[in-house]
Amino acid sequence: MRALRLLEWKSEPRLVEVPDPEPGPGQVVIRIGGAGACHSDLHLMHEFGDGVVPWAPPFTLGHENAGWVHALGAGVGHLEVGQPVAVYGPWGCGVCARCLMGLETYCEDPASAPVAGGGGGLGLDGGMAEYMLVPSSRLLLALPDGLDPLHAAPLTDAALTPYHAIRRSWPKLTPGSHAVVIGVGGLGHMAVQILRATTAARIVAVDARPEALTLATEYGADAVVQAGAAAAEEIRAATGGRGADVVLDLVGSDETLALGAVVARQMGDLTVVGIAGGTLPVSFFSVPYEVSIQTTYWGSRPELAEVLDLGARGLLVPRVTTVGLEGAVDAYRSLAEGKVDGRIVVVPGS
Repeated sequence: MRALRLLEWKSEPRLVEVPDPEPGPGQVVIRIGGAGACHSDLHLMHEFGDGVVPWAPPFTLGHENAGWVHALGAGVGHLEVGQPVAVYGPWGCGVCARCLMGLETYCEDPASAPVAGGGGGLGLDGGMAEYMLVPSSRLLLALPDGLDPLHAAPLTDAALTPYHAIRRSWPKLTPGSHAVVIGVGGLGHMAVQILRATTAARIVAVDARPEALTLATEYGADAVVQAGAAAAEEIRAATGGRGADVVLDLVGSDETLALGAVVARQMGDLTVVGIAGGTLPVSFFSVPYEVSIQTTYWGSRPELAEVLDLGARGLLVPRVTTVGLEGAVDAYRSLAEGKVDGRIVVVPGS
């Protein structure tokens, strides 16, 4: 079969022929119906090197996947061939306290995981291929009626990641509150929808691109702000001068972190999701009183089930552009150049 593989650090991926995977005991092979192209893949291609993460190329890209069960290994009894499924992307040991809670992102025994700190498309073969081997059936969730693999794929990361960040701040997103979304890209356009579907907060979206702000408005933002020197003042005005109860930084640069700290309301949350590598100096007087600053990584299996339910009900609708495997490299170039609205989904065989 054909697969888009990263063969070495700091290189472009290549489309190559590899053997079709075969499932062992407890394993499942799925036929890929969609694999999302994530901005974090660009970090893998151009910035990572030996020692940055505890795994290395070669591997097939694509950590945001959905498709249909193709083959079952011995002992897998709750799935059927042809059944549509989504892949839970982070793969932990499956038995530590965090994994038993479904938080395999925070596995406490990564040495016993299929790949330490990673998953399919992150150290092991992912979904940018015709077929994908999933090492345990627990990592597959059946798609609810009304949701197809093409639109489910981006929900497994582009929606799950902001959903986890927003869910932990639900107590602060009450009527009369304000949430600021910085960066309306693949994750940000989902964050706006998640806030609209699950909270009563007024939503302010921030981005440098006019087309991204238009997208945010289409998906339910109450106000949009052009990134730049006047952004903090405009956000303050949009929040009635009080600041944001919750700031979601989907970029994570020095500039966006500084903006988030300036516009956060006292006792609010500033959650850093983006991995642009920025830093935020924190001292007693550098942020408003009792502002909680945290990072999050992906989300849990139970949360993915909730996200898929929202998708099936039409409350989360990713903006999708599809390409075949042959167009995946060019798609990543467009992503790097900031020319993508929503999410590019690779559909093998299309």
